[in-house]
Amino acid sequence: MSPPEFTLLFITVAIGSLLQVSIGFGLGLLAAPVIAIFDPSLTPVVVLLLATGVTTAVLVLEGGHLDLRGAGWALAGRVPGAVGGAALVAVLPARQLALLVAVVVLAGVAVSLRGFVPAPRRRSVLLAGLMSGLMGTATSIGGPPMAMVWQRLSGPRLRATMSGFFLAGSVMSLAVLAATGAVHTSSLWHTALLAPAAAIGVLLARPLASRLDMRRTRGVAMVLAVASATVLVVQQFV
Repeated sequence: MSPPEFTLLFITVAIGSLLQVSIGFGLGLLAAPVIAIFDPSLTPVVVLLLATGVTTAVLVLEGGHLDLRGAGWALAGRVPGAVGGAALVAVLPARQLALLVAVVVLAGVAVSLRGFVPAPRRRSVLLAGLMSGLMGTATSIGGPPMAMVWQRLSGPRLRATMSGFFLAGSVMSLAVLAATGAVHTSSLWHTALLAPAAAIGVLLARPLASRLDMRRTRGVAMVLAVASATVLVVQQFV
């Protein structure tokens, strides 16, 4: 990875981390396609490792608002999803995995734009957890299903519950991926290099929170994610 490529990735991780803290998701949506453009072998492990640190920080700040019952049902669905996602990582070649990342990003944005709001009942939370586990383990983008089913939650409760779910879910996904041999030294090294970017995003989120228009910020995140996914798709066929 060249210095300009790493600089772009560093900035992307910082912005994604800021969004993760501010609206409950965004790190995987932004960073995963950019990482896949430069080095598909680093997905999904690097983003999952970075997400573990960022969601831990959110829980330290807002853990008192965590909906343990809701997060618990979502995690029950995440278990089989994580196993299925690890199987995809094990059998898909790098090119197909990169295309899967792009498809998941575009599908997540499409669902968000349609404004579908399912009732957060036990069955829908379980199903969202299952899809999040499958998508999150295979591509590190597990936010859209949970953001969709929990979008009626208030700001602090949404961020805390999403972060509690993603912290436990990321650890779960990483354990399954490690068991299948998908966690490599290169992924750990790049995670260490990008950790300062994630920390910058977390530190900036607090002072900027009162100045951010959440609806507009979410829209910008969607546009950036679609642009990255489009470049990723084009790259696979050039």
